[in-house]
Amino acid sequence: MDWDNLQIFLTVARQGTVARAAQALHLDATTVSRRVSALESALQQTLFERAPSGFIPTAAGRALVPHAEAMAAAAARIRLAESGAGLSGQLRVSVSEGFGGSFIAPRLARFTTAHPDLEIDLVASSGFLNPSRREADMAVLLARPRKGPLITRKLSDYSLGLYAPADRRDWQDAATALPLSRAGIPVIGYMPDILYAPELDYLGEIEPGLRANVRSSSILAQRRMIAGGAGVGVLPRFLAAGEPGLVRVRPEQTISRSFWLALHRDVAQQPRVRAFIDWLDAEVRESRGLLLPA
Repeated sequence: MDWDNLQIFLTVARQGTVARAAQALHLDATTVSRRVSALESALQQTLFERAPSGFIPTAAGRALVPHAEAMAAAAARIRLAESGAGLSGQLRVSVSEGFGGSFIAPRLARFTTAHPDLEIDLVASSGFLNPSRREADMAVLLARPRKGPLITRKLSDYSLGLYAPADRRDWQDAATALPLSRAGIPVIGYMPDILYAPELDYLGEIEPGLRANVRSSSILAQRRMIAGGAGVGVLPRFLAAGEPGLVRVRPEQTISRSFWLALHRDVAQQPRVRAFIDWLDAEVRESRGLLLPA
């Protein structure tokens, strides 16, 4: 089996269309389509349904994805080890506060140990620096940018849920039995007038018209407020994992969002940028169950 074809298959499965996969791979769409067909011929299986909306993985395609991801993660680790020598300079990465502080930061030692001469700026905040204006080498965003001299692709989907304080069983029961607007429970969320991304306006997906009456611009502060007993609220499930002060309520309600990787075309082939992307891809693949719990 041709490993290059398997990489192309995985990119198409993630991106959903040949055009987006071609952009992410720096190939033309005809080449991508031809290589997918070659893989299907080699395996004697149809891996995608060709639909007007894009390429939809078949059962065989879905079964192949985790194996392709495991091989890609192993290849990324090998490249990371091989590229350790000689990488230097500054790398600035803009990322949301929650993902940067609770996912990237605890795992970053593996990358910094492999590249001790690199200077890493992890800008984890409520808001993003703009790679189009070269404010950062790359950014992990909550939506795909639609303009600018950027290379973009989906990094990962992730899920969110409704959480209550672990020591407030009465709130847990009430939130399960009643609409929150009638349960008399404080609701924690973002301040709507300074919401820095529309993807964070998700309370209406829990209940139509639901509003927060205890608010913060910081998702880390919201997590602490919920665990501390100030109310109930929506959190990314990777952010709530391992927090003993939190209990998920209404487990049948799951909100889905995505992280998108964006970088300026001029820096796409810089070795330090490629090394960080390879490392981040590997970490995301290995933590798929944390970002998208079953």
